[in-house]
Amino acid sequence: MTPLIGIMMLAAYLLGSVSSAVLVSKLFRLPDPRLHGSCNPGATNVLRLGGKLPAILVLLFDILKGTIPVWGSYFLKIEPLFLGLIAICACVGHIFPLFFGFKGGKAVATAFGAMMPIGLDLAGLLIASWLIIVALSGYSSLAAILTVSLAPLFTWFIKPLYTIPVLMLSILIIVRHRENIVRLWQGKESKVWDKSKRIRE
Repeated sequence: MTPLIGIMMLAAYLLGSVSSAVLVSKLFRLPDPRLHGSCNPGATNVLRLGGKLPAILVLLFDILKGTIPVWGSYFLKIEPLFLGLIAICACVGHIFPLFFGFKGGKAVATAFGAMMPIGLDLAGLLIASWLIIVALSGYSSLAAILTVSLAPLFTWFIKPLYTIPVLMLSILIIVRHRENIVRLWQGKESKVWDKSKRIRE
């Protein structure tokens, strides 16, 4: 591994460590998403706590946290396998943010952002999959799990060279959702629009 790759991995982690959910919540004077709602600092929880505009801002920034380091590394001609490691570093930063007590979110949006440089066709397939599953089930977590599970397959048909890096990201996101998987199995998972009780993403 070259020093350049190490620098990009560190930069990706540090960028990922910037918790947009916490910052946007402070800007809009919302409850701390780490302590309220699902206690998950991500766009879905901010949507429940503060509405669409704060949630959209969080979503956009979290996507960029994945896109910027991976796209930058791509233009630096870093090989696909290492692009996958850089993408994982961005997601790990989101999950365990250095600047916010190592208490972060699920990294779904950041992983999506890291996959975007592969192509808009992949991005479109991922967005469509997530929206369809949410519309049919109402579960944000289920949509995330199934969408990232499909991502390596989509990548294989679009740009096979990046299948392994995408698979690495998918495994990370699925592992991060292990508690959601248990709640889904037990029928205890709350739906994305459910504001009537304590909600978990």
